[in-house]
Amino acid sequence: MSMNNAPNVFLDPNANRFQVNIINEDHDNTETAQEDKTEASLHPYDTHSKMYYLQTFGHNTMDPVPKIDYYRNTGSVSGNKLNRPSLLEIHEQLAKRVANGESSAGDETAASKEEENKTGFVKFGWVKGVLVRCMLNIWGVMLFIRLSWIVGQAGIGLGVIIILLATMVTSITGLSTSAIATNGFVRGGGAYYLISRSLGPEFGGSIGLIFAFANAVAVAMYVVGFAETVVELLKESDTLMVDESNDIRIIGTITVVCLLGISVAGMEWEAKAQVILLIVLLVAIVNFFIGTVIPTNTEKKARGFFNYQASIFAENFGPDFRSGEGFFSVFAIFFPAATGILAGANISGDLKDPQSAIPQGTMLAILITTIAYIAVAISSCVVRDATGNVNDTIVPGMSCNGSSACGLGYDFSRCASQPCDYGLMNNFQVMSMVSGFGPLITAGIFSATLSSALASLVSAPKVFQALCKDNVYKGLEFFAKGYGKNNEPIRGYVLTFAIAMAFILIAELNTIAPIISNFFLASYALINFSCFHASYAKSPGWRPAFRYYNMWVSLFGALLCCGVMFVINWWAALITYAIELFLYIYVTYKKPEVNWGSSTQALYFVNALDSALALTTVEDHVKNFRPQCLALTGAPMVRPALLDITHAFTKNNGLCICCEVYTGPRKLCVKEMNSGMEKKQAWLTKNKRKAFYAAVAADSFRDGVKSLLQASGLGRMKPNTLVIGFKKDWRSAPATQVENYVGIIHDAFDFELGVIIIRISQGFDISQVLQVQGMCFPSIWLPKATYCLTYQTSFHIFFFLITESTINTIQSMHVGEFNQRLLEASTQFKKKQGKGTIDIWWLFDDGGLTILIPYILTIRKKWKNCKLRIFTGGKVNRIEEEKLVMASLLSKFRIKFADINIICDINIKPNKESWKFFEEMIEPYRLHESCKDMPTAEKLKRETPWKITDAELEAFKEKSYRQVRLNELLQEHSRAANLIVLSLPVARKGAVSDYLYMAWLEILSKNLPPVLMVRGNHKNVLTFYS
Repeated sequence: MSMNNAPNVFLDPNANRFQVNIINEDHDNTETAQEDKTEASLHPYDTHSKMYYLQTFGHNTMDPVPKIDYYRNTGSVSGNKLNRPSLLEIHEQLAKRVANGESSAGDETAASKEEENKTGFVKFGWVKGVLVRCMLNIWGVMLFIRLSWIVGQAGIGLGVIIILLATMVTSITGLSTSAIATNGFVRGGGAYYLISRSLGPEFGGSIGLIFAFANAVAVAMYVVGFAETVVELLKESDTLMVDESNDIRIIGTITVVCLLGISVAGMEWEAKAQVILLIVLLVAIVNFFIGTVIPTNTEKKARGFFNYQASIFAENFGPDFRSGEGFFSVFAIFFPAATGILAGANISGDLKDPQSAIPQGTMLAILITTIAYIAVAISSCVVRDATGNVNDTIVPGMSCNGSSACGLGYDFSRCASQPCDYGLMNNFQVMSMVSGFGPLITAGIFSATLSSALASLVSAPKVFQALCKDNVYKGLEFFAKGYGKNNEPIRGYVLTFAIAMAFILIAELNTIAPIISNFFLASYALINFSCFHASYAKSPGWRPAFRYYNMWVSLFGALLCCGVMFVINWWAALITYAIELFLYIYVTYKKPEVNWGSSTQALYFVNALDSALALTTVEDHVKNFRPQCLALTGAPMVRPALLDITHAFTKNNGLCICCEVYTGPRKLCVKEMNSGMEKKQAWLTKNKRKAFYAAVAADSFRDGVKSLLQASGLGRMKPNTLVIGFKKDWRSAPATQVENYVGIIHDAFDFELGVIIIRISQGFDISQVLQVQGMCFPSIWLPKATYCLTYQTSFHIFFFLITESTINTIQSMHVGEFNQRLLEASTQFKKKQGKGTIDIWWLFDDGGLTILIPYILTIRKKWKNCKLRIFTGGKVNRIEEEKLVMASLLSKFRIKFADINIICDINIKPNKESWKFFEEMIEPYRLHESCKDMPTAEKLKRETPWKITDAELEAFKEKSYRQVRLNELLQEHSRAANLIVLSLPVARKGAVSDYLYMAWLEILSKNLPPVLMVRGNHKNVLTFYS
């Protein structure tokens, strides 16, 4: 059904097919008049009282001075976002804004200050917020009960190297964290926030979930460490409640409930608790160093402690690996002691100034804790093996094994043949023995475990809350809600508590511990890679205030973290990578609707730019030709069938640009165009159309298309083929529209582009159906009668006069009642084509485009069951020779075909009925100057230059005969084809009138299956050379 048969409610009777977006000029003029009136009525000095005018340079101006509030995000917690005057307001509408008394920057500033006064957030500085937390998290149980064993195994020399190697990993990660944290405002979420905003939601979402889970399980690890120490004390005093395992569960449960209470009470209480724990920890460390200089006694000597002795230092300096241990296995045991550097970053949302606090606090914490670890390692005043027996002294005449203990009067040689309970290798409580007051070391162990557990209990919900707020995982929005002035994630605390309790009750942490360590290392690796990636992408937005980083050092740090993961536990590393890969694929598949300006996006741009530039150095070659189409679809959803058939031969093969031209008042056109750009490109992406959307605002439709023909594309990726729909309403359209339509075909040929005109029986435009469905073009429905503007498409003007009553009529109308066949026709190229033929009428050699397009279609999934049939002209006495010549040519081009038909009667006259129909069709557009006197004829030519003259019709009579005859042959041979591809006739510019050319196209393609009329630019697009 033709679109002209549609109900009158949609189309003005004088509607035409050139789609120009008519914008209500009367309305615009009214606004302009109002502006002039307002401007004239203003006194020059009245503007001083208007708050909208900013006294920037001592005079009235709308231009504001640079201000941070203009650059905030909407919903910023640190201040309200202010909207600077738009360029349009500065350029055109100054007086109107003053007359309307619109809100000023001053009003917004006041609102911002009022909001700031309302907020009561508790914010921490770099010491309490970052330094204290990082130090407490890094100084763990390892310092008190494992470092002495590490020195015994690796020696002081290699022990220091192990400490420095672990510090290298954490220091590089700290530098990368500092760089990312100082590249813009940091919100809550810690490692997740830093990684997701740098690498995108795919990496951030995958690492954020496992990082939050790792922190939750780490709570159980630290609490169990605390409970084990308490149970040891109960065991020594013989006061166990049930048994060791159940006592650990009972004490662990009570402890984690207490820690949860502190956390839920608020960040202030948690911070105070952390300070107290740090003081206890520092006192315990100082207590150890004091103990090393207090003169030892006989009992301690028997256990291997002799104060500072050069002989002991020399003996302990070298390694003495036992029980199958080696450098990397000892390193794997120590490394978790160096983690915890993200404890401050994890509460980034609760810091006063995260940009300065995170670098200062993190790097200083790494320095202080490293010095402490090295100092404890060097202060090794205990021999590797000791019996603990005060009677194992050397008496005169006894032989000794030559160890340092022998020189100090003790014989521990029997430790070589039987197990001993004391010394660096055997006693985990060496620090308690050496210290000045043993119970303080126990207090230090309690402080280290509880502080680490508390930090993890706070970190996990904060990171998880940030992850849920971003809605990366759709089912987790429940945990995004915060409570209180600090937006505390109470629900996250409860979830973390539940996870921690589960692992405390399981009490099988030896298996899960390596996986947790690898989870932390994976986040370190991605932070380092984020810093490298952001630097490598060279985005102008990468401007960190922290300068002490290097992209290659960050890359080395990322690789080092990955290596350490395998050193610690290879199977745990594989599990970590598998989980992260699964989450990455999941987030990528779900495609969360976020845009954080990640470095991944920046690198896409850089790679695309480099590839486009590299392509410009490659000379065009016929073997690499591919159709790169500029399709005049208008809004892509309006002509889906035109887009579908074009996409069929450009998908994964060439460039496809869907184009739209806006005409009318420049200001409103640009506004409409810009507002629809992203939506229409998003529609293409959502519907899996590998195409670009481009629009221009121009004074006329033809001028807009000229701009697109010349300026579209980039480098070698420029259109070489124009694709347009056939103008079905050319007989009722104004002459200017027909002139524009034929004119763009001439323009395309002038710019040496090929042209494809596509015709289907129902036409392409379905905007009327979409209007009824409410799927497209949300028009401006007003209660009174008004002009409703729709988006323009390539060849139609839709200018509706709509009243309140007709709105109700439209809304109640069913699509099937309106034009079901039009809707079905719009999807015909989406369907898989059954067995049939694509008939190619290759009548003129245009370089091969006429044969290449259908060949590309046959290699597509939807068209693969269609066979190619070739039709071409020839002489009646050379039919077989012509067939052989064509078959040879196609075989050299390696194009398979089902049949070749030589048409010998193309140039005979058409039958009388067909010719009569053609004459009747062009009759309204003929001048008939030969029937009039000369002055009258000349006057008609001047008034209607577009009409067909008798001389023109006679000059091109043979060509007209051919078009009519070709339609007869097409009806005879190709009526049942799935698709017809036909050589497009070319009208000589200035010789063939627009209406005669449109009549040729009309009669040529009338009453046929879908027709592609193709004309290449007469440059070879096929070759048989290798």
